[in-house]
Amino acid sequence: MKTALTIAGSDSSGGAGIQADIKAMTMLGVYAMSAITALTAQNTTGVTAVLEVPPQFLQQQLDAVFEDIPPDAVKIGMVSSAELIKTISERLQFYGAKNIVVDPVMVATSGAKLIDDNAVATLKKYLFPLATLITPNIPEAEKLSDIKINSAADMEKAAKIIFESYGCAVLCKGGHSLNDANDILFDGETKIFEGKKISTTNTHGTGCTLSSAIAAGLAKNLNLTDAISAAKNYISGALNFGLNLGKGSGPMNHAFLLNNF
Repeated sequence: MKTALTIAGSDSSGGAGIQADIKAMTMLGVYAMSAITALTAQNTTGVTAVLEVPPQFLQQQLDAVFEDIPPDAVKIGMVSSAELIKTISERLQFYGAKNIVVDPVMVATSGAKLIDDNAVATLKKYLFPLATLITPNIPEAEKLSDIKINSAADMEKAAKIIFESYGCAVLCKGGHSLNDANDILFDGETKIFEGKKISTTNTHGTGCTLSSAIAAGLAKNLNLTDAISAAKNYISGALNFGLNLGKGSGPMNHAFLLNNF
């Protein structure tokens, strides 16, 4: 069985972070493992507290995984400090990790800031050059490219700037009302992945889920284009069958494929 590792924060309400990653990877047929970067106290209305793990303990988690069940793909989500980012980078290089998908998580769906400014620079220097793909949403792509995004053409321009700066493929996600739910990939050339915007407030964990689903596809030896297409199909179904849970931005239904059971 193919395997995938998620390196991210824990979401106590189960809709995003490690919990979303494991659900998505499992539903897409890979064995999911985790290394937790932070514990969060959060629910559908917001994040109330974040407790980072010590860098040494994150290294011990990564060593435990790689020394026993080497992952076929790695997804990296919330990493809120420079020290943790450097630890991840060093260990991934040490073990020759492959198929690395980085979701540059900067702000939660609820609006809570999840990364300090120092860590953004470290993310660019230490993790982006290792990545097969990074998956910024529009606000994140604006921050990483230093341009304002107001159109699909701007999305493409931003993705190209990021690609040329760090050498990794870039999937700029269009879910922030610019062009329906179309995403733009730049990996030396431009590819557009069309998607219809689904009218729902149950969007908690969409970014985490998409990047994990892409990593699952790469773990199963899909090429990047096919992995993204399969991931978009999965997330569309999860959103379409969203769960009306919580008082805020509710979770999607990661297990919608099991609805017949």
